[in-house]
Amino acid sequence: MHSHLGNMKITVLTYVEEENSEEHDEVVPQVSDALRELGHDVSVLAVHGDVEQFIRDLREQDPDLVFNMMESFGDTYFGDVPAVGLVDLLEFRRTGGGPGEFYITGDKALTKKILAYEKIPYPRFALFSKTADFETGGNLRMPLFVKPVRMDASLGIDSGSLVHDAKSLMKRVSEIHDELNDDALAEEFIEGRELYVGIIGNEQLTVLPPIEMDFTGFPDNKPRICDAKAKWDKNSPEYRGTKSVIADIPDELRARLQKTSLEAYRALRVRDYGRVDLRLAPDGEIYVIEVNASCYLEKTSELAMAAKAAGIEYLDLIKKIVELAVARYENRPPRSRSPKLTARSPRTPRDSSPKQSRAS
Repeated sequence: MHSHLGNMKITVLTYVEEENSEEHDEVVPQVSDALRELGHDVSVLAVHGDVEQFIRDLREQDPDLVFNMMESFGDTYFGDVPAVGLVDLLEFRRTGGGPGEFYITGDKALTKKILAYEKIPYPRFALFSKTADFETGGNLRMPLFVKPVRMDASLGIDSGSLVHDAKSLMKRVSEIHDELNDDALAEEFIEGRELYVGIIGNEQLTVLPPIEMDFTGFPDNKPRICDAKAKWDKNSPEYRGTKSVIADIPDELRARLQKTSLEAYRALRVRDYGRVDLRLAPDGEIYVIEVNASCYLEKTSELAMAAKAAGIEYLDLIKKIVELAVARYENRPPRSRSPKLTARSPRTPRDSSPKQSRAS
């Protein structure tokens, strides 16, 4: 395998807030620098929402591998699904999850149904869909934690997300329906410790040491949840009062957390690398809260921190992700350069195709 991993042309694919913006997330230069240090020829492709330009630029760069860090596309929050699908349709190799995995892990209700089938514990929940009937998985106990089904990065989550009665539950549900245009998920709030388990691999999995969210400095009156403030607002008491630390836990508990995380990672078909978020209740029960395929890779992120604790430096982490991605494609036929992918066949002029005229 290493023979293929000499010098490769790698495109780091990232989302930007507006067309032609140079304002990347800090993770983009970190990954790019690591890839260059590993001897690869690296370009960054920053995409907002122009599909044709996306296709043109990707074909022009013609990479051996796309290091995919697209979190959305255009103004839709679920754009990571079609964006990675487009990379697949253009037959470029890429790191991380595909459209199926992103769709499944992005839909928190669907995630829970798969976990249920695999008998992996998760908080009981009810789904308040905008269009379909109300769904519930049994009797729920207050307080409930209410969040959008598909939003990422704690969008729509703040201190009002924890509700203690039916009236505030319905108020929160309708806010999510109206303001975020998403279905609402209400799940039993698990008091307890919040832990993150990073996993690297496909056939052979490396489970990293659990990271714990330390809420020691958190405002006393606030429920201990990592809301949008705690994640992104650097000046807020929530952000300043939380920090990720290597979890100090007994071996037996670590083994259980890692086993549950492994099962969730496999059940949701995560590829190359990911992170499983869990809650540990005071009675010792473990609950899977979320599974993140292609999770955040910034140098101080939970995954990088856990890798370092396991003796895997950042450079090696990035190298490993590239090797895992390339290995997944090893047994497939090489990318076809067939005319159908590069040009239109002369028999179907653009304007005669009904699909084309409708789209334009």
